[in-house]
Amino acid sequence: MKFTEARLEQAIINLLEKEGYPHVLGRDIIRDPADVLIKEDLKTFLTLQYKADNITPGEVDTIIRRLETFPASALYESNKAIMKMVADGFLLKREDRSQKDLYIQLVDYSNLTEFRVPDVSEVATVVAEPLASYQAGNNICKIVNQLEIIGYEKRIPDGILYINGLPLVVFEFKSAIREEATIHDVYVQLTVRYRRDIPELFKYNGFCVIRDGVNSKAGSFFADYEFFYGWRSAPDGNVSDGRKPMEKDEKILCRYPQYYAASKLYQNIKAHRRPEGDGKGGTYFGATGCGKSFTMLFLTRLLMKSVDFASPTIVLITDRTDLDDQLSGLFVGGKGYIGDEMVVSVESREHLRQLLKGRNSGGVFLTTIHKFTEDTELLTRRSNVICISDEAHRSQVNLDQKVRITEKGLKRTFGFAKYLHDSLPNATYVGFTGTPIDATLDVFGEVVDAYTITESVADEITVRIVYEGRAAKVLLDNAKLEEIEEYYAKCAEEGASEYLIEESKKANAQMNMILGDPDRIKVLADDFVGHYEKRVSEGATVAGKAMFVCSSRTIA
Repeated sequence: MKFTEARLEQAIINLLEKEGYPHVLGRDIIRDPADVLIKEDLKTFLTLQYKADNITPGEVDTIIRRLETFPASALYESNKAIMKMVADGFLLKREDRSQKDLYIQLVDYSNLTEFRVPDVSEVATVVAEPLASYQAGNNICKIVNQLEIIGYEKRIPDGILYINGLPLVVFEFKSAIREEATIHDVYVQLTVRYRRDIPELFKYNGFCVIRDGVNSKAGSFFADYEFFYGWRSAPDGNVSDGRKPMEKDEKILCRYPQYYAASKLYQNIKAHRRPEGDGKGGTYFGATGCGKSFTMLFLTRLLMKSVDFASPTIVLITDRTDLDDQLSGLFVGGKGYIGDEMVVSVESREHLRQLLKGRNSGGVFLTTIHKFTEDTELLTRRSNVICISDEAHRSQVNLDQKVRITEKGLKRTFGFAKYLHDSLPNATYVGFTGTPIDATLDVFGEVVDAYTITESVADEITVRIVYEGRAAKVLLDNAKLEEIEEYYAKCAEEGASEYLIEESKKANAQMNMILGDPDRIKVLADDFVGHYEKRVSEGATVAGKAMFVCSSRTIA
């Protein structure tokens, strides 16, 4: 039995039905062929969802008309505006102007994270002019296949997932038994032909799913093909294979490690937040390719939009200026998404003190850990402060006292993290790291979620890493060998105490003379070149990377 496109389509429909999405044939939906909304579903949802607020038929019709008036000719801008309405909701000015504006959400998110009612400046406003099956809260969900849509040409998408009458997800398939049809052809069908012929459908599109019977990928309608990724459907990563478009028309689609990490961290922070909890919001272990910066952004949105947290203050902490600059650019550009216009890169500890002074909620402040040593005064005792630390295995975990012997006697100091925790004693701390160590877990709590290098390689984010141990024979004269022996003997006798740091540096200078010996470097270089050329000649290497690790820049 051949696994045709029709069978592939039916298999996907069956999977969605098992998840609670009823299947409806396109021909069974009563609508104008040019309509892409299922208006009756949207009317039913809004009428029942806001029944207690006495929403009127005229106000419901106003909302639908507003959605329809976004032009398909300006597809990116229209999609951006509609997606913000879907994600953040909007305020409806009532027909009866004496009534308070009504906060409308087109999707019921209460089973996930209940949103707080936003300020007027955060969302759009719609001005009103003077029974179905349910799943996931009060939402009306349907998987519809073979729906004929007449735009500039007639097109029939393989599948559309409707939520409350909105076509939020579009599916397109090609059978794997057709050798001439690739998953890239599916991408072209969606983003070229459908965009040209039925652009109205994609005003409402959250994301697209493409599949060839073997591979499945999801991505933004506006993204290049290379930015479509597989999605592992379970947190343990035991399922299938799925980048973000930058520049031009951007639309960032959350990847699966980011979704699971942000969701789990949110719940863990909620369980451990002060004053009731221990303030250990959890550790996220993310290998290369996890999209750490975007995970922080998604987590911040969850926290800022949540009713439970009631607009906390977020402090994002890095240990390098370049990381701080990178996060600042991302978060400043994402103010509207986060839901707070106060996103500030902190210049100094005093600057942060002034920003926190008199503030009871809200605000996203980005800083480096080193600024917390400028003084030791309290910044705030508030408990609705969430500190998110990047590189939480380095300078952000040194809480213990350090003792050094100097010419002036015994000197006691503390690490950067100690000053941070003393400054914000009632904050809840979350750590992001690619190298979790015991000290990380002691400060931030257990690993809540992880994205490993194995998953990164499987997702084709990271190239496969191959390690082969090699020993290049290097002959040194006896005098230099004796220097090495003396160096290690001294380390063994005196230990790794911090008061010997200066002496160790001097010893390292001698080691650099040995490691940087020209004859030694020449032998190593010859070995690298010979080994690489041999692999190329044998066909073992077509394309790859080589990394040279040296003890100093001079040697490199």
